[in-house]
Amino acid sequence: MTVRAKLIKLRQGIHSYLRGELRDKLSEARTSLQLCALALLFAILASLVILLFRLLLQWADSYTHIQEMDFSDMLHNWRALLPLIGALLIWMVAALGSRRYRRMGIAYVLHRYKLHYGKIPLQSAPGQFFQALFALGTNFSVGREGPAIHLGAVSASVLAEKFRLPDNSVRIMCASGIAAGIAATFNAPLAAVIFVFEVIVREYKIHYFFPIIISALCGAVSSQLVFGNVHEYDSIEVIRIPLDHYPVLALGGIVLGVASAGFNSALLRVTQLGKHWPLVVRLLLAGTITTAVGIALPQALGSGDFAIDVAISDNPALWFLLALLAGKVIATIAAIGLGIPGGLIGPLYGIGALLGAILALVTSLMFPSIAAYVGLYTVIGMTVMMGVCLSAPLAALVALLELTNDAAIIMPAMFVMVPAFLTAHQWFRTESVFFRQLDLMGLGYKVPPVNQGLQKVGVRALMDRRFVIVNNNDELLLEVLKRAEGRPVMVRNAEGQIEMLRLEMHSFEDETTLSRQPMEGVPDNASLDQVYELLLPKRSGEVYIYQDTPEQVVGVISWGNLQQQIRAGEV
Repeated sequence: MTVRAKLIKLRQGIHSYLRGELRDKLSEARTSLQLCALALLFAILASLVILLFRLLLQWADSYTHIQEMDFSDMLHNWRALLPLIGALLIWMVAALGSRRYRRMGIAYVLHRYKLHYGKIPLQSAPGQFFQALFALGTNFSVGREGPAIHLGAVSASVLAEKFRLPDNSVRIMCASGIAAGIAATFNAPLAAVIFVFEVIVREYKIHYFFPIIISALCGAVSSQLVFGNVHEYDSIEVIRIPLDHYPVLALGGIVLGVASAGFNSALLRVTQLGKHWPLVVRLLLAGTITTAVGIALPQALGSGDFAIDVAISDNPALWFLLALLAGKVIATIAAIGLGIPGGLIGPLYGIGALLGAILALVTSLMFPSIAAYVGLYTVIGMTVMMGVCLSAPLAALVALLELTNDAAIIMPAMFVMVPAFLTAHQWFRTESVFFRQLDLMGLGYKVPPVNQGLQKVGVRALMDRRFVIVNNNDELLLEVLKRAEGRPVMVRNAEGQIEMLRLEMHSFEDETTLSRQPMEGVPDNASLDQVYELLLPKRSGEVYIYQDTPEQVVGVISWGNLQQQIRAGEV
């Protein structure tokens, strides 16, 4: 055999594997080496996209840095107008793109994950990339995790669709891409995994775990190779607090819970108010408000790092912290509520740090010994604001543990999180800001449990491959049906449509007749949920499964088989 012939045979073998065995394996709701390998491959691409974004943002920041400026500097500096410039640039990018691809951010990704197997249009990626780059580069009060999650999800899901993976695996790849994006942004792989499970997936499945954790590791390693093993908040000095201080911490938790509920409510009110305004009006208004806040309080701008630096500085003035807190809240609500693309976690860290420092200073007036623990209160405030506003307490705890690289925060942060979360969610009925944003945007995210279970399994895992398919010939159909020995028999009629043959017995007559039932087909990368929705109206019948084109039938799934699978609890 020649080398050329061997290469042709190898290519045919690979093609056959990708079309058959690989899809069979990925259709099952089980952990597999193939699934993990694909997750790693897609995570590499997602990480590269995020690293490019970070490098461009780092370059832009070298020209737009404002942290050390004060009021008099900002009045006479061109950087004061950066938010207005950024608003115009964001509007220009949005105007150049299609209106159908303007939705972006974590809430939109959550909607696509829940209802569309995580399939996010590639056309939405350039808008998210450049708009978020302009928003962060011009000092809007937004976070980096928003574009990281959207771009990571797009990178992985688009590749999964190009490979024609089963829909249930596309969803896993989307979740894995999100984990890679978060880890590549913050160098926090465990927090990325917990965030994906707690906020995006919202359930724990073992066959999701390894692809997601591999992707998070890939993102973190990529970040360390380019930027070093940096923990963003390891400069915060955290001192272990004695147990006799814990009652004061509990009271602080109630205060933080009230503050979190108030912030969520204000943000959603502004979102509701501005959702019908023209895009250019919302962006320019956000730019104007941010510019005004930045002139008076430059430290209130940006993701949240400026505010954190002030909160942990030596002997900050209480009045200045209060003013900065007000400015940070206003800038964040204006940016996020009026549609500036970006995340919410960074600003929440800034607001939480200021709240924690203020709590420590006020409490130290009555208990002077607390003054030594300002750093710990700062981190606790950051943890609680993220955990309560996003309804993700565990992700918030793990994130700050990794970002500070200090395990001393675990117990006091957990102790404060409980009263804060209960205060906000029980007394004030606070919900996750992402789900409330979805409600305001009119985007669905709720899936019934049966459908949710069926979405996790591909059709190739259940389809009956022992079928018989014949061309239309009335004289031979009865004979074929008798010899089928219980196998499904389908016929392709004169119009090329597939019909199921059945032999019907008449109770009062000793004769049988052939009946034909029209069938619908679904591609072999579909999930069982799509079959369920087709058969549900009649609660009977079959669908045929095809590969590539409807002419290439590869299997049959009946309503009875589907019900048996549901009752067995295997979906």
